[in-house]
Amino acid sequence: MTHLHLAPMEGVVDHQVRDLMTRIGGIDGCVTEFVRVVAQRLPRRAFHRLAPELANNCLTPAGIPVKLQLLGGQPAPMADNAARAVIAGANAIDLNFGCPAKTVNKSDGGACLLRQPERVYDIVKAVRDAVPATISVSAKIRLGFDARDNYLENARAVEAAGADTLVVHARSKADGYRPPAYWECIGEINQQIQIPVIANGEIWSVADYLRCREQSGCADVMLGRGLLACPDLGLQIKAHLAGKEYTPMSWLEVCTLLRHYFELCRPNYPEKFAGNRIKQWLMYLRRQYPEANLFFETIKRVQQSDVLLTHFDAQLGPPNGDYAALNAAPIPQQSLL
Repeated sequence: MTHLHLAPMEGVVDHQVRDLMTRIGGIDGCVTEFVRVVAQRLPRRAFHRLAPELANNCLTPAGIPVKLQLLGGQPAPMADNAARAVIAGANAIDLNFGCPAKTVNKSDGGACLLRQPERVYDIVKAVRDAVPATISVSAKIRLGFDARDNYLENARAVEAAGADTLVVHARSKADGYRPPAYWECIGEINQQIQIPVIANGEIWSVADYLRCREQSGCADVMLGRGLLACPDLGLQIKAHLAGKEYTPMSWLEVCTLLRHYFELCRPNYPEKFAGNRIKQWLMYLRRQYPEANLFFETIKRVQQSDVLLTHFDAQLGPPNGDYAALNAAPIPQQSLL
């Protein structure tokens, strides 16, 4: 059975996005944004702030499992805080060895650790030993730091240290997010290790998924930007695999989703920043929906919430009822599987 996962995009995929995307359907698992670990022992609130799903048995409101992600470069603090995260409610821990951000790498976290596979091993091993055997421990890597060179060593290190799953972003840190993705390298990893491998990178469509599956040998994939650009991509992939007809989400349905997301975000930001998350999401959506680009151009300089709502009404018509009611219901969509 194919499993599709929502990628942990820092500063983009927060708990509200996880909620909305898993209500649409097609997603079988999520990972939180990373909890940064340095030397100190983190309080319970540090985990719950990024993962409020901990209070719901690590499930989104739609019932999809959520892993808590940790990022750091020292085995002992990572192990200590993994154990504390479990006490706080986490039932799965994911370890970040893939973040390419300069600020993260300069502070001994993320992809910089891939230059030393022995450090990857030490961190994974410390975390694995610190949490109960019933707690899943997974890791995400890239194909290398400066080059696509030591991915087999890092993959073997993750497996030898006791992780039960490995996610591989099919580019090096130096590659950033520039296409192409080197899915064939994931295929090499898949042949060399025994634990499940999940492929990630440059999957924007059903056709991309099928090519990735062929080259990597991975039926399971993690979707990031592709899912933000096409919120029902998971449903499209699963419908194709099941041989079922499927009608993709229309712009009206996607815009309704955005309108609801705006209502969720409004209380969290000062007025002049209230629309920033919507504009950010539109940057992804315009790859799939021409209307998204037109809408972005219309609102890109708008800061007032009431003016933004007026523009939403121009797209959707005046709201019929309370948009907050969507919080307890599936996202309106014609063709959910």
